[in-house]
Amino acid sequence: MKTVKVKTRCWWAGNDPLYCDYHDKEWGVPLHDEQRLFEMLILEGFQAGLSWITILRKRDNFRKAFKKFDPKKVAKFTAKDVQRLMHDEGIVRNRLKIEAAITNAKAFLAIQKEFGSFDKYIWQFTNYKTLRDPKGMTKKRIRPTSPESDALSKDLKARGFKFVGSTIIYAHMQATGMVDDHVEGCFKYVKR
Repeated sequence: MKTVKVKTRCWWAGNDPLYCDYHDKEWGVPLHDEQRLFEMLILEGFQAGLSWITILRKRDNFRKAFKKFDPKKVAKFTAKDVQRLMHDEGIVRNRLKIEAAITNAKAFLAIQKEFGSFDKYIWQFTNYKTLRDPKGMTKKRIRPTSPESDALSKDLKARGFKFVGSTIIYAHMQATGMVDDHVEGCFKYVKR
């Protein structure tokens, strides 16, 4: 009888196929695509107070509702679009988060104009490399923020962004590979 080798993942991925796929293909992988960086920033903001799996399950609906996360299109959303989104059962219907997404799209475009790209701007906070905590992350030791997420959060807020507290930004940094917090034993773990 043939034995099937099971991948060992970070504990938080659990057994949900969607979560496992996200863990295996996205989380902790350096991301430099402008539209995807914007998408992850907006989705992390919508996740505040909710579980990430809730957002993952609605991600396709979010992509449709927010015009594939094209910041130029989202920046042009009007009060009519806010009303449309408030009635969209496929997304998280929170007026403050919806309005923040529009505000953030405008601020995102301003950063692109100033720095040439959002990628160039955001990665400067990690000195253009993926950070790894030398102590590693475990179930008992979960770091919700870092000095880098504190600095990035503060700068984003000063530029008019909403829903960008340090915890949200740290999650964004993990999701986009600015930070690699895969745990020892995970098949994606890189020895520090």
